[in-house]
Amino acid sequence: MQDAQPTSAPSTLLGQEDPAPFSVFHREGRAELVMFCDHAGRAFPKSLGTLGLGARELDQHIAWDIGIAGLGRRLAHSLDAPFFMTAYSRLVIDCNRHLNDPTSIPQESDSVRVPGNRGLSADDRRRRQEEIFRPYHEALTAEIEGRVAAERIPVVISLHSFTPVMNEFHRPWHVGVLWNKDARMPVPLLRRLAEEPELVVGDNEPYSGRDGHGYSIKAHAEALGLAHALLEIRQDLIADERGQEKWAVILHRVLKDVLANPALHEIRMAAP
Repeated sequence: MQDAQPTSAPSTLLGQEDPAPFSVFHREGRAELVMFCDHAGRAFPKSLGTLGLGARELDQHIAWDIGIAGLGRRLAHSLDAPFFMTAYSRLVIDCNRHLNDPTSIPQESDSVRVPGNRGLSADDRRRRQEEIFRPYHEALTAEIEGRVAAERIPVVISLHSFTPVMNEFHRPWHVGVLWNKDARMPVPLLRRLAEEPELVVGDNEPYSGRDGHGYSIKAHAEALGLAHALLEIRQDLIADERGQEKWAVILHRVLKDVLANPALHEIRMAAP
């Protein structure tokens, strides 16, 4: 009997049964607006299992942005704009992190260890980058830069949701607007959100658009001089369809008002 041959690592990460790395809802949208979510899905490549995590962990915010896919699809339809959505969990690779960021493939998230992300080889990392991260961002680049080339200057909006409690702190905000230097979209958006009844609105809360961690808005909006904003909605408010529908109505009327400003559809490079 011949000795058993060692099993080599697969040359690809994603198999035929795995979903595509991203999808686009309402791609035919005609508005001068492109929306996306880097943490919309919580799929795992079959070859990775669940990275050693159980169902309880995978239902939490560490795996995905709860409720944002449903909200984004509703907004895409009502605003007549495309909405790009990642399929894979941020625990496989975080599409809103630079590839050289230590949290790009997190070994721990909110004090939860991720066993399947420890001891990865360079090839392990490369497969996740090439098969999940890059196709998504290349598609976003093609969509946005194609519109710019056709002189259909879009506003870029990144959609996220945040956990109500972090490090035992109960976050009071219902919605937050994250931004850095370009105030064209965020300032009127903050002002308009504050006019909505009973909303607690965070200016660069619960995170900051100035902390240097985010990747996507920088790559697809700031670098191109496009007006933009990152919206964070608290997860408990959009965890079910009723909440998603309610917030889609709120954000539709707010965004329709703000997006009517023609100055948002001009290329303006921010000062370094």
